[in-house]
Amino acid sequence: MEPFGARGADISPAPLTDPFFDDLEARTFRFFWETTNPANGLAPDRHPSAPFASIACVGFALTAYPIGVERGWVSRAAARRRVLATLRFFERAPQGPARHGVAGHKGFFYHFLDMARGSRFEGIELSTIDTALLLAGMLFCQSYFDGDEPDEAEIRRLVEAIYGRVDWRWATPRAVAPAITLGWTPEQGFHPQGWHTYNEAAIIYILALGSPTFPVEPEAWLAWQQGFDNTWGLSHGPLPHVGYPALFVHQYPQVWVDLRGIRDAYMRGRDLDYFENSRRATLAQRAYAIANPGGWKGYGQDLWGLTACDGPGNIRHEYLGRMRRFHGYSARGPGPRDDGTIAPTAALGSIAFAPEICAPAARSMARDHGEYILGRYGFIDAFNPSFDFDDAPPKTGRRIPGVGWIGPDYLGIDQGPIIAMLENWRSGLIWKAMRGNPHIVRGLRRAGFTGGWLEGA
Repeated sequence: MEPFGARGADISPAPLTDPFFDDLEARTFRFFWETTNPANGLAPDRHPSAPFASIACVGFALTAYPIGVERGWVSRAAARRRVLATLRFFERAPQGPARHGVAGHKGFFYHFLDMARGSRFEGIELSTIDTALLLAGMLFCQSYFDGDEPDEAEIRRLVEAIYGRVDWRWATPRAVAPAITLGWTPEQGFHPQGWHTYNEAAIIYILALGSPTFPVEPEAWLAWQQGFDNTWGLSHGPLPHVGYPALFVHQYPQVWVDLRGIRDAYMRGRDLDYFENSRRATLAQRAYAIANPGGWKGYGQDLWGLTACDGPGNIRHEYLGRMRRFHGYSARGPGPRDDGTIAPTAALGSIAFAPEICAPAARSMARDHGEYILGRYGFIDAFNPSFDFDDAPPKTGRRIPGVGWIGPDYLGIDQGPIIAMLENWRSGLIWKAMRGNPHIVRGLRRAGFTGGWLEGA
């Protein structure tokens, strides 16, 4: 095993200016700036269909606005106005146990909200992970907007109020305690499952441990780690790591939290950090695509990337002499859930982990498929060169003969990691700001992290 400390973010130089990535990042920023409701800051789950707002997308939108300021796409004043509209909505939005007419309960928010009214969308659940992604974007704005202007002071105050009223202890019902539940509905109560095993919930636990008002106990972090050893191994790649098939799990927490060079007890025992673990998972995906056990069209060293994304639909069809199952929206990864569907966010959202393989993949997708998948708002969510059948029309998107399936929408939760991780790779903007956020620092320390930048925080 390579010695700890011999790895890190300086794997290849990050281009502070590069025409391709400048353009791609600007297009992706435009998605959040132009599709969000400016009156309340609610961002659509997807576009152009835009059926409802996603609170996770709002968290990514809030993360995008300071990037736009730093890159010169919007003024600081314009970004402040958009952030304030968003925060004022969430601070004032009705909360309570009612089934209708509210946006959340106990400080948490419903996964999807009506774009105009901002109330619960149909029978959707109160989501702990999506609330955490929303709060992470808010905390980034709290750290970034650090000026003396009254509007920036109000941003900091509103974030403190919204974050402070989230009752994380309520979200640890007896059936799953000390873990945090996946969600709650007024009709059925708490979800019977807690956040266990390696997944995107690291951001939930860091925020819950760092709460100044309703923190959970450090045992919650250990509860999340149950089952880590079961996923430890090579997992299609050249280096062992704690695995999860879809790359979004590795990306989401590290959009906001710089996990380079800091370690908790589990990672100290493995002589790793979570950043290096995610780098290994990224390398494993590329190795899987090169091996291409499914024989999918185009897979190789510069076309790879499996994660949660759209797909052509739940369809069975013969491909290369055997029956295959294709999927609609699904968490894809190496193995049975691989149906030949590539999501650009898989490689681009991991570019900070392994730029030497992710940057070429992004350029290759734009060069070879850009006519169909690169538009005003950057890359569309997904495409599938293998799904090119005359007798099986896709249930979503479109099939172009000789090209394959092209997805119908841009998805906010996939656009978010693209712009955020591009900027973390290129400037470290989000990571640098969040290192100074006392709630993030407190959460990491209570989870048992030590070393690196955390020692001087």
